[in-house]
Amino acid sequence: MSGAVSESSLPVVILGAGLAGLTVALHLARTQPVVVLAKRQLEEGATAWAQGGIVGVLGSDDSIDSHVRDTQEAGAGLVDERTAEFIARHSAEAVAWLVERGVPFSPDPDGPLGLHLTREGGHAVRRIAHAADATGKAIHDVLLDEVRRHPNITLRERWMAVDLITNRHLKKSATEPGQQPRCHGVYALNIDTHQVETLAASAVVLATGGVGKVYRYTSNPDTSTGDGIAMAWRAGCRVANMEFIQFHPTCLYHPQERSFLITEALRGEGGILKLPDGTRFMPDHDERGELAPRDIVARAIDFEMKKHGVDHVWLDATHLGEAFLKEHFPTIFARCLQLGIDISKQPIPVVPAAHYTCGGVVTDLNGRTDLPGLYAVGETTYTGLHGANRLASNSLLECVVLGKTCADDIEAQIPKKAPKVSDWDESQVTDADEEVVISHNWDELRLLMWNYVGIVRTTRRLERALHRIKLLRSEIDDYYAAFRVSRDLLELRNLVDCAELIVRSALSRQESRGLHFSRDYPHTLPVSFPTILCKKPKKKDAWLP
Repeated sequence: MSGAVSESSLPVVILGAGLAGLTVALHLARTQPVVVLAKRQLEEGATAWAQGGIVGVLGSDDSIDSHVRDTQEAGAGLVDERTAEFIARHSAEAVAWLVERGVPFSPDPDGPLGLHLTREGGHAVRRIAHAADATGKAIHDVLLDEVRRHPNITLRERWMAVDLITNRHLKKSATEPGQQPRCHGVYALNIDTHQVETLAASAVVLATGGVGKVYRYTSNPDTSTGDGIAMAWRAGCRVANMEFIQFHPTCLYHPQERSFLITEALRGEGGILKLPDGTRFMPDHDERGELAPRDIVARAIDFEMKKHGVDHVWLDATHLGEAFLKEHFPTIFARCLQLGIDISKQPIPVVPAAHYTCGGVVTDLNGRTDLPGLYAVGETTYTGLHGANRLASNSLLECVVLGKTCADDIEAQIPKKAPKVSDWDESQVTDADEEVVISHNWDELRLLMWNYVGIVRTTRRLERALHRIKLLRSEIDDYYAAFRVSRDLLELRNLVDCAELIVRSALSRQESRGLHFSRDYPHTLPVSFPTILCKKPKKKDAWLP
């Protein structure tokens, strides 16, 4: 167990070592100590898997208004215009900050900032700065190297937050009548020693990513288990728009590779989607063809697969030529070749897969949640930027822009005295006797979410899913109460929380919009609003739309 720390040394604890977490850490470390927890290796996470790039309003043919319009159109009427404008206005600054750090973006001597800009679905112009087809890894490697060398930042690999420390965890002697609710730190599991420590913090930042692993098929890494969303919900924070799970249209379909993404930029450069007989089908679904927003392309592929009884479609880029493909998409070219697919001569088999969580913990533009002392940045959050469908490459941009504003807000706060927190109590639990229960429930949850809460939904399917989730929750809660925690158990507990949030959000939206398509409510309402879930106090299953 950790002991008390002096007021001057109380750190900011950041959960997650992706772009959002590292951006906050680098800005904060100028003035105060920072602890970053990563539940797996530091190199793992969604950022390093991002292929496409980061939006920058940089070109002479571009404007902030144009980017905002594209964001709003992709977001299907639910984008917060103020948020979109703020982030677009700071996009050039965000890209420049990454360039200053040494991120090796693909160059173009004639391009703005000397960068090559590409175009992706939903964008009116070329505005995506990229590092070939491995932008996320290029950015992550540079920032992680800087973070590792920073004297004010402590990195802890293989540490996972169990739960947030709030007022209910304070020792009775430290509580006062009418005391304002606040986040005071986290209980954190050292995965190697199996010990839970108490980490007091001046502020906690959730940068844990999305919830893709709640689905059987996903482009997300194993870290994407909705930890931040679930912990914030349990602590009383509002959660919004969880029904809008973005399914990336083109994940590689191959028995040896279930999570490899085929970047949208390949379609942006001219890749064509085809049926097994070679017929192009996207123009039949949208006049923008392969460059339509992701929700439209994913539904079109799902429709064609079901119509023709096939288990995948083809993405044909052979006409772009071997030299072009090797230069612009070296990662995809090499990985496909390892699997026996020469993309310069053969089309790529692809299927949709869960890719991005457009909803999450409600925050403002400074990353503040409903609970003082608790912040959130990145895919964990709902800021209003993504609406009912995220525009390609807006995600990395959001991390950088709001990572800075979050750090600035934390710096402006008055330092807090270290609280007297109750230690983690394991006196009433034992070691797990049958861990097969965890793997069985994990598999069942992911399968039912895929079958009942996927790209196309019905009310009956959603109700069946909710019934099964409640039964699983009961089993998981019993298991959590009886046995010592492990990473697998904590992730399963967080996933079942997020699954219920997704299903209840979907049931409350009686229309089809963006990423949420219901056969029972196929039409889009003329006016709609975000789905905001609020946890009523003292009622176990109380929800407010």
